Amino acid sequence: MRILVIEDDPELNKQLVRALENEHYVVDTAFDGEEGKFLGDTESYDAIILDLGLPELDGVSILKSWRETADDLAAKNVPVLVLTARNTWSEKVTVFDNGADDFVTKPFHIEEVLARLRAIIRRYSSGYSTALIEWGPVILDTRTSRVSVDGKRVELTAHEFKVFEYLMHHAEQVLSRTEIGEHIYNLQHDPDSIKDSNTIDVFVARLRKKFPSGMIETIRGRGYRLAPPPF
Repeated sequence: MRILVIEDDPELNKQLVRALENEHYVVDTAFDGEEGKFLGDTESYDAIILDLGLPELDGVSILKSWRETADDLAAKNVPVLVLTARNTWSEKVTVFDNGADDFVTKPFHIEEVLARLRAIIRRYSSGYSTALIEWGPVILDTRTSRVSVDGKRVELTAHEFKVFEYLMHHAEQVLSRTEIGEHIYNLQHDPDSIKDSNTIDVFVARLRKKFPSGMIETIRGRGYRLAPPPF
């Protein structure tokens, strides 16, 4: 899953990125409001971590713009976890009224941020309220990043896991190679090289050897999707 972190404190930004990458997220970062808003407007993310006290443009203004005026539906609907140093009821009301999905007050434990992030991603993409996403005999534990089939653990490389997790979060949706690539790589990769390469095909071929036959379907000319169980 691809995450945008908008936080102007360099050390906290670095801590969040490190923790997210350790959990297999793909992360882009911004250190001021204008850059963060631009990335949210122009790139596709599965969730955004947004600090309120930003230079150039404050977090509430960014959030309000995304929810009310964004032309891109993805920018309107992306889940947003707000970070703030102020813990007043009035500020909480303001951020929720402007479209925040959850709220964490500084100082916080990184584990709490990760847990809240997992929860809002599940609600948006899969409609799940627990850490487990089940698809027939296959279970993905979003808390531990473990995958099993009929109770037996499946070992995946980091990139295999990212591709599979994205498919599980969007079960039965047809996902193009470009879309999958955009959500498993950050901005340091050249989008054109992702689009033109067969890298995603290679990852899917590997996944098919590790999961039940017929689970991952090829939709000719469009991409891939998870077949509805039983498969």
